[in-house]
This record gives sequence, C-alpha cells and structure tokens, in this order.
Amino acid sequence: MFGKKKAGAHQWRGVIDEYRDRLPVSSKTPVVTLREGGTPLVEATNLSKILGNDIWLKFEGANPTGSFKDRGMTMAISKAAEDGAKAVICASTGNTSASAAAYAAHANMVPAVLIPQGKIAMGKLAQAVVHGSKILQVDGNFDDCLDLAKELSEKYPVALVNSVNPFRIEGQKTASFEVIDFLNDAPDYHVLPVGNAGNITAYWKGYLEYREDRKSSRLPKMWGFQAEGAAPIVRGEVVKKPETIATAIRIGNPASWQGATNARDMSGGLIDSVTDEEILNAYR
Repeated sequence: MFGKKKAGAHQWRGVIDEYRDRLPVSSKTPVVTLREGGTPLVEATNLSKILGNDIWLKFEGANPTGSFKDRGMTMAISKAAEDGAKAVICASTGNTSASAAAYAAHANMVPAVLIPQGKIAMGKLAQAVVHGSKILQVDGNFDDCLDLAKELSEKYPVALVNSVNPFRIEGQKTASFEVIDFLNDAPDYHVLPVGNAGNITAYWKGYLEYREDRKSSRLPKMWGFQAEGAAPIVRGEVVKKPETIATAIRIGNPASWQGATNARDMSGGLIDSVTDEEILNAYR
C-alpha cells in the first residue's frame, strides 16, 4: 500500500507508547513493538437482540500474531531486552509460541518454545516455525512444559515470557483501558475464557487502575469460563490430565490461579465451566 499519512491523523504506536504513563517502563526501556493493541470493540447486534442487552466483542484477533498475547509480549520482550537477554523461552499450546517468536525475532533474540507432544494447534505453531524458534516437544501436558520452562530459565540466561512473568500482565491490562476509552465507562459484565488465567487477571488489574484514577465510574463483574475437562479453578483442585477440544485452555494448574479468583471474588463475579459440546455449539 502506498500513500501519505493524513495530517493530524493519529497513528497507533503500540500499547507501550500509547499507555506509557501506566506501564513500568522508562527512557532506558527499548520498546519492542509490532503495533499491537488498538483492536476494535465490535457491537454484536444479533446477540444483543437475543439477550436484550448491548453486547460488545473485543476482537483481539486483530493483533499482529492473532491473539491478546501480543499485548503482554511487547512488555515482556522489551523488559527482557532492557536486561540484556539474548534468548527467551516459553511453554505453549499455540498462541504464546506465535507471539513470543515474533517479538523475540523482532528484537534479534533466540526464541525457544516447549510444546506438549501432539497437543498444539498446528496453525499457531506455524508462526513460531516461521520466526525461527527452537521447538522442543515434551512428553506431557502444558503444565509439565511450564514447569520445565521455569527450571530452564532459572538455570540458564534465558528470559521466561509466560504469564508468570509480571510484565505480561502489565501489557495485557491495556485491553481494559481500550474498552473503557471506547465505551466511556466500564461494562457491567466482562465475560471471557480462562486457561492459564493471565487474561482475566490482567483485565481486572486494568479495570481497577482506571477506576482508581476515576477514568471509569464502576467496575464490571468478571465472568470466567473453563472447559469442563480442564476446570481446576471450578473444581478447586489441580487437574493432572486436562482434556478439552479447546487447546488454548487445556491447562490443569493455571499460573495466575490466585489472580483469577481475586478477580472473581472482588468483582462479585463467577468462574464456571462449559462442556466441549457447548463450545462447539457456540462456534456454530
């Protein structure tokens, strides 16, 4: 595409530069960005009519690698670069590997990805391959991969960029800011899937911060949903062998478990489970 920027038009710069005053960065932080964020909030007109309420969908698929993980990854990789890291590592069932690989490559770092053998969405893994990731299959599930990634990051000079990294949560909270900036207030309810629980934790953090700064007049009730076969928070115990068709939330021991329950309890919300059949019906 060829053309000139319209005079006075705002060009989205990525979540760090857009929300710099609300993020733990300084002038010494090298910003590694692919212009993530600024995703549309789309009115779900048919669903709104069915439910009799105004329903909006935050389309995070418009991020550079196709998921909300990019918001957190720009922060995680930027802070890793600030610390002088030359390599990063993550455990993934798909989206995190794509995001980590793209941002690491942009920062001239080596990305390493640990994946559960035979339990990853290949379309998502393709992005990690394209960006030159070192990919290792682990004989186990996502939780086993994350345990190994933690161990390797403690023994070797490699930055862990899963959502246990607090900078991931900081970046991902910017989606809350965008929702409020668009609606001019927080929604009544915020509904989202829960896997490793970083997203519900981050959204709640963002809503709290905007409320404290009087950017919004209220807080939403947070409603999170796990797959029935991978619902440790609902059951109140670790699921050693989680199973569901939804690979992105096939997690039995969420890293941000406490953050998710805090969001639920503080907001007066809920975390429940849905069956694979219900998930498939929703797709249709």
